[in-house]
This record gives sequence, structure tokens and C-alpha cells, in this order.
Amino acid sequence: MTTWLTDAEQTAWRTFITTVHDLMGALEADLAPHGLTMGDYEVLVWLSEADEQRMRMCDLAAALQLSPSGLTRRLDGMVRQGWVERASCDSDRRVAWAHLTAAGLEKMKATAPDHVASVRRHLLEPIGTRGVAELGGLFAKVHEHLHERSAV
Repeated sequence: MTTWLTDAEQTAWRTFITTVHDLMGALEADLAPHGLTMGDYEVLVWLSEADEQRMRMCDLAAALQLSPSGLTRRLDGMVRQGWVERASCDSDRRVAWAHLTAAGLEKMKATAPDHVASVRRHLLEPIGTRGVAELGGLFAKVHEHLHERSAV
């Protein structure tokens, strides 16, 4: 038997769904003047924080929750822009690397202040300090739940 959402649960759910789309749209719009999408920016961040600013393609795809072909499509434009390079592994021919170039690191550094200001303007300021703590705690619970389920 289905346990339908209560009015409060339905309101919370629908507000979340519509707000996530609006928030991502606002963040995307603020990245557009830099010639980046949120997906591109995520790649730059992951690679900038990785050891030697490179990741195995399979690990990067997993981190971004993309299929191998989805990652290839995402990287194609970034490679053309000179922000990312693909390289094969000298010791294991099955491994391919995505490597952040100096131009990619500069692109991220130039974009980061505007992105942080966008996150602050569209998410953090409207909910305030208490809301930030609550949001972090709530999504930590959801994250933990989802990862417990996937480990089973």
C-alpha cells in the first residue's frame, strides 16, 4: 500500500524540486560570462584538488556521476579550450588520465571569485548562518543515507 505524502511533505518536496532547478539555473547564468557551465566548473574543481592535478578518467567520471562517454563529451570542449589534457598511463595502458593544464587552473582561479559570490548571493545569504548549518546537517543525513544504500 502506498503511503502518500502529507500536505507538508508534498510542499517540502515540490519546493525543493523547483528551487533546485532555479538555483542551478542562477549559478549557471553567473558562470556563463566565463564561458563555463556548472559541469565544466566541477571538472576544474575536481582536477585542481587532485594529486598532481590529474585523475584517472574512470575516477573523474564516478566523482561527477557520469558515464565514460558522458565524461568524454564533457571534456571534449575543455580539451579544445586547452583547459584539460587527456593522457595515457605509461605503466598501465588501460588507464587514461584527465589532467588540468596551467590554462585550466588559471580559468578556474579567474572564475572562482564570481562563482563563490554567486553561491553566497543565491543560497547562503537568503538562508542565513543558522540556515547554512541546518542545510549542511540535513544534506549530510541524506548523503549518508544514499551512500549506505549503495553500499548494500
